[in-house]
Formats: sequence, structure tokens, C-alpha cells
Amino acid sequence: MSALEVTTWDLEQRARPARPLRAAPPGATWVRLAHPATHFYRYLYETVGAPWLWVERRRMPDEQLESIVSDPDVHIGVAYVGGAPAGYFELDARHLRDGVRGEIELAYFGLVPECIGRGLGGWLLDAAIDRAWSIEGTTRLWVHTCSLDHPRALGQYERAGFVRVAERRDVIWDPRPLPIVPR
Repeated sequence: MSALEVTTWDLEQRARPARPLRAAPPGATWVRLAHPATHFYRYLYETVGAPWLWVERRRMPDEQLESIVSDPDVHIGVAYVGGAPAGYFELDARHLRDGVRGEIELAYFGLVPECIGRGLGGWLLDAAIDRAWSIEGTTRLWVHTCSLDHPRALGQYERAGFVRVAERRDVIWDPRPLPIVPR
């Protein structure tokens, strides 16, 4: 295994952005999944995250993953284009009940590889932000991105109204080849 240097940025919004939401591209829509099947969630996570070395949930047992994604305070929105999944976002509002008043994390966000560069990212990010600020009691929306994510991710978050609040550098072990949890 080799080591990777990673820069991570913490970003936040303290209020709903005042600018209008970007319109959905032709043929695009999104829906909230109230209780996603674990296999479908894994499909989204692995398809969206594999190019960016998302591994945490690939290593997670089904039961643990199921308890997260089926929690009523975890909001998952899936984008579709022409009936096919194009990407997703995951908002973690469990902090609201865990004593951190008003905080929601944009825990995961991304597009399937073939949908990158088609004008979907900004629209879906706006949808995630709008959904987060629609949850009663929200006073802060935050997200982490890193140098392993898409090269335009940091700029996309900043254009959407997020402000950098912290930056750190770490060295991690390269997770490739990506492990798949046996089922």
C-alpha cells in the first residue's frame, strides 16, 4: 500500500442562500428516498464514489448501513435523468436530535461518472441545499470536501454559497483496490 496526501476543507452556510435555485436540466428530476434498500444505496455510493476513493461505507456491514440510511433524520435525494439514476445527496440531520442544535451535514453528494459535465451538479447541489434549509430548526449546513474529490468540487460548493472555515492536510493509506463488503 502507498500513502496519499490529502487536503480536506470544511465549509459551511449559516443561512439559506438568497440567490434563486438553478433550474433542473431537461429530463432531470430528483426524489427523496424515505427507506432506501441497502443494495440500491450501495449502488449509488459505489457508482458515485469509486472514482473519488469513497470507501467508508463499502467496508460497513449491511446492518450498520441500513440503520443509517433508514433513519428518518437522514434525507437521501436521488437525481434521475431519463429514468436512470444520475447522482444523489445525503443530508444527515441526526445532529439536530443529538444535542447539536440546528446543524445538518451534507454527508455525501455526487454524480454518476457519465453524468459529470452535463449541468446536473449545480442543480442537484441547489436541491440538496434547499432541502436542508427546509428542515425545521436548521441554523448551519456544513460539508467536507477533499483533494481526492472531483477537481471542481470545492469551487462548486463555494459558488453554491458555502464558505471555507477550516483546512487540514493528512496522509492516508491508498485504499485501492477498493474493498467490497461480503454479503
